[in-house]
Amino acid sequence: MEAPTFLGMLIPSVPPYVSYSWLAIVFLILIALIVRARLSLIPSGLQNFMEFIMEFIITQARDAVGPKSKTFIPLLGTLFLYILTCNLFGLIPGFESPTGNLNTNASLAVPVFFIYQFYGFKVHGIKYLGFFLGPIRNIYAIPFMLFMFIVEWISHLARPITLSVRLFGNMMSKHLLLMVLGVLTPLLVPTLVLILGAAVSLIQAYIFMILTAAYIGGAVEEHH
Repeated sequence: MEAPTFLGMLIPSVPPYVSYSWLAIVFLILIALIVRARLSLIPSGLQNFMEFIMEFIITQARDAVGPKSKTFIPLLGTLFLYILTCNLFGLIPGFESPTGNLNTNASLAVPVFFIYQFYGFKVHGIKYLGFFLGPIRNIYAIPFMLFMFIVEWISHLARPITLSVRLFGNMMSKHLLLMVLGVLTPLLVPTLVLILGAAVSLIQAYIFMILTAAYIGGAVEEHH
């Protein structure tokens, strides 16, 4: 039986992954308000750190999405910061990482699917369906086009599942690995937890964001 978490004891009627999701939202809102209240032409401290993160996100969005990336920077930035915050919660004693639960990850991955499909139709109209028909377009290739249409839609429908399961699996494996390290090398736990846990948390948040950007880029780019 798992040990009760800090918020689990305060709000026992709410599942921990939900309460810690709320906490991550409140934390990010507070950080945003603090940075906004202290905006300066010469950034320093927290503002400098947040500007560095945003420059990184903007660069990644531009590379993955292309000229239309500006529209999607708020989405990509929110996903990255929220997932990173949730991942890092797992490093705090008595806290739980919301992304260690499939429900949290699915609540992020399913909207991503609908968003990039929506923008695919918004940018290309009904021609967006042509993205799913494969490279050969003539009357003789109709059976092949129908086959490609089915295969492409199956692969797209699988994307929310793979996004959710990938993040869930890595967060769970990180949690288990840190528990094992805590038993085998208790004297090194503080250093190993911070380095390994923070690295995994950062990488998984980045992977989720960059895959989302790639899906959006594939939907809004011009089809050749």
